[in-house]
This record gives sequence, structure tokens and C-alpha cells, in this order.
Amino acid sequence: MAGIEPALPAPTHTAESATAPAPADTPPEARSAAVQDRLAGWISDLTTLHDLTERLARTQTLEAALQELLRAGAFLVGARRGMVVLEPRDGRGPDTTIGLGLGQADIGHIETVPRRALSFGRILDGLPEPGGRERGPRDHPRDRPDAHPDGGPAAPAPPDGTPSDGSGCVACGRGDIAQPDIPGEPGLDPRLREVAARLGYAASYAVPLDADPVGRFGAAVWLYDEPAEPTERQRHLVGLYLGYATAHLARLLELHRQRQTVTTLREELLPSRLPRAPGVRLAVRHGTGPLGGGDWYDALPLPDGALGLAVGSVTGSGPGAVAAMGRLRASLRAYAVMEGEDPVAVLSDLELLLRLTEPARSATALFAFAEAPPGGPNGPGTPGAVPGAYGTYAPGSATAARRIVLAGAGHCPPLIIGDRRTEYVETSLSAPLGMLACWEAPSVELAPAPGETLLLYSDGLLRRTGEPMDRAFARLHSAAAGIPRAVRHDPDALVDHLLRTLLPDGLDDPESPEDVVLLATYFE
Repeated sequence: MAGIEPALPAPTHTAESATAPAPADTPPEARSAAVQDRLAGWISDLTTLHDLTERLARTQTLEAALQELLRAGAFLVGARRGMVVLEPRDGRGPDTTIGLGLGQADIGHIETVPRRALSFGRILDGLPEPGGRERGPRDHPRDRPDAHPDGGPAAPAPPDGTPSDGSGCVACGRGDIAQPDIPGEPGLDPRLREVAARLGYAASYAVPLDADPVGRFGAAVWLYDEPAEPTERQRHLVGLYLGYATAHLARLLELHRQRQTVTTLREELLPSRLPRAPGVRLAVRHGTGPLGGGDWYDALPLPDGALGLAVGSVTGSGPGAVAAMGRLRASLRAYAVMEGEDPVAVLSDLELLLRLTEPARSATALFAFAEAPPGGPNGPGTPGAVPGAYGTYAPGSATAARRIVLAGAGHCPPLIIGDRRTEYVETSLSAPLGMLACWEAPSVELAPAPGETLLLYSDGLLRRTGEPMDRAFARLHSAAAGIPRAVRHDPDALVDHLLRTLLPDGLDDPESPEDVVLLATYFE
């Protein structure tokens, strides 16, 4: 992750001496040199802020942005460690704490200190600083009459449009709290002294995190190993940085909340658990893109001991696509219970419903009907072997295959994985649902042998590889063919192996907009 090494020294032009005015009797040449020096300092500050905000802008998740905020702030104030507490006042969450140079145990120790004794706790609770008062807009040294011998301001505002009242500075009316000498400051909570001594820090500097429209949503605090506090120039730079950082964090906070809402909605609309069916073992892996997509799956028990398997994808993203996915899946379940033994009829009815109720959408789907195990109480008992496109089963045999009928509408072909073969099921080409006035496609029969796995998946698995589709299909086939023999008989281990091989970054890749679904059915 992009960040700033807190051990790097602060820019020399940000020192107080760089901005101090020259005495009144200074020759014009020296005055000119002092002005140039101050301009160089401002340029250096602007360059530093540009680099830091650019690094922050590249973060795409809330956690990454909070980490970058801590590292940039530590660089600006000259600290080595810090933590940020996210606690939005609107109560919608998320509430979390992230540390820089602090382990979970260290954060736990700090959290044992009463909140009223912690600088960031007082900021979050809106409490005044003990023994002092809230800093106002006129509290900045450059605005005090005694800040300069001739009564003028101690340091002019930078030539970047920042108001002279310091409204862009955390130190000016924005509620920052500095504790420059925790061991020596009188009246501090004993538990705070104890924890500070245990963790080895002697000073802290805390700032609030505020941005519209969420208001105050957290606080950041940086810890010094020795008694210290940031200079007014450093506070000013932190304020300028936070002016951008808090707005960026607020956007990511809202995006995080939207993702959590979509994720919760998807979890409610998708199966909470896979069914138990005789003769098969099921495993599923599902990952959602950052905006929430319409990929879905289902596995449902059907009458007479049969099993229905389905995967599909609705066009679009966001809550609308998720809701459409839920409606489509519920409709397919109803059709599957009534006429599941004919997958073509199931998809035809689904297509008609989609075209009549949601004409602006299209969807892909694949539905497979697996008969009860041959020789079982509800399985076929007709003597003789039943031929299929991908094998035969012999009723009465202890290792008989089971017949599967499937049909697809614009969806990726399933993959059969076994000790003796790894091959795609040649489903007929067909358009997605909702694309034609009347959808129709023939079904395909297959009979996986005992010990083989039928893998259904969404095209997001292929697209996340970053390869063209033909190469992505080849990569999936190669990954499936290379599955170790010991893993082939465990559907959970099988799908995990495929994901590690095809998607090294895992399912939760914030940079990919694609949903991923893998549904593996192992036949015993």
C-alpha cells in the first residue's frame, strides 16, 4: 500500500525559522532573500501536500485510506506511531480502530484508559480540553498582536487562498488537542500515565475528522516517543491535508456503507446454506464486486429425491441489480419445483417472466436437473444402462452414475472434473434471457461418474483473470486439470484450489467490478 515512511525528516522549509519575518532594519537585499526563502518554503509545503493527497487519492477502500491518513499525518507532525478511531456520530457505523506502529494488544491497553482522559476520546465525545479552553479562530500565533515586535502578524498566510483567520488549519477552531508532556503534565488520569509508560510514548496530538454530509465521524491521534508537540506550521499543514483527506474519507465511508447494505441484501437473497442431498456433496464460493452485482446461484431439493442446480447473472450493478437477481432466483425456484425435470421449460418460463415484467433487463442462466441416485428409494429402477452424452449409468450398481439434464441461456458451459477426464460440457449456443422475442434451446444430458465433480460458475471468474475469454477458458481448464488427486474428492478444497490458481488476489478484490460464483457438486 502506498504510504509515507514516518521516519523521514520533515521538510526543512516548514520550520518556524523559515517563515519568521526579517527585522525592520534589515537591508533590502536581505529582505528580498527572506521573501524568496519563505516562497521556497511555501512551494515545498505545497509539493509535500500534493504528493500526500495524491497517495491518498489512490486508495479505494476505507481501511486503506485510514492507513494512509495515519502515515501521512505521522510524517507531517514528526511522530512515529498513531491510531485512528472511526466512530460516526450518525450511529450508522462502521465503528473501528486502526493503528500505525501499534498492535492490537497496544490498542487494547489504550482503550482501557477512561475516554474522558484520552485526547481523541474527548474529541469524539465533544468534551473540552481539561484545564484549558477550545481554540478559536483568533488563537493562531500569527493573529495575536504580540506575535511580532511591531504588532504585525508573525507569519503571513500562504499564497494559496487560505484565509488569514486560519480556517483551513486544524489548530484554528477545529478542536485539535495536544498533550506535549504526558509524564510531567499535572492532573492527568493515573491510568493514562500507566499505559503511556507501558507503551513508551510521552506526548500525543489528536485531531477530529469532520466532513459533510456525515459530520464528525472519527478522530486521529499521533504519539511521540519523547515530550513534544507539533509546531504551528505543522498544525497548519495537517489542517490543509485534512481538508482534502476528510472529504475523501467521507466518500469512502458512504461507499463502504452502500457495499455493506448490498452485501447484506445479497446474503438475505441467496441461500443461507446448501442442502443435503443423497449421493452428492456441495460447495460454493461467492464474491461480490465493490458496487454489488447480479450474479447468483442456487441448489434446491426437488420432488422424488432430485436436485436442482442453478447459476445466473443479471445485467447491471448496485441495489437494483441485486433486487432483480432476487426476483429471478425466486421465480426459477418456483418453476423448478413444478417442472424441474425439463430445464428448457424452466428457462423458457423464466424468460417470459423477465420479458413481461422487466423488459429493460437481460440475464444469463443455467439450470441443471439431477435425478435421484440410481438404485435409491426414489431413483430410476429400469434395468440396463442409460446412455448419455458424457457417460452411462447402470441402475443397481454400487457405483452407478446419475443422470443430469441441463440447459443454458447465454451462460458459461459447466466443467466436468474427475480422475480420468477434465472437459467442458458442450451446451448449445443460446442467447441470454430477454434478448429474443422467444427463447429456446435444446437440453443436454450427461452422467458424471462417481468421484467426478460438476462445476458451475459465472463469467466473472473468467473476467477477473484479466485474460481474453478464450484464454481465460483455457486457464480454467488447465487449473482444473492440475488439481491434485487428493483434492479432487473434496469439493471445498477443489474450489479453493481453483480460486488460488486463477485469482491470487482472492475473491475480495476492490479493484475488480466483477462478481464471482463457483458451485461445485461432487458425486459420490
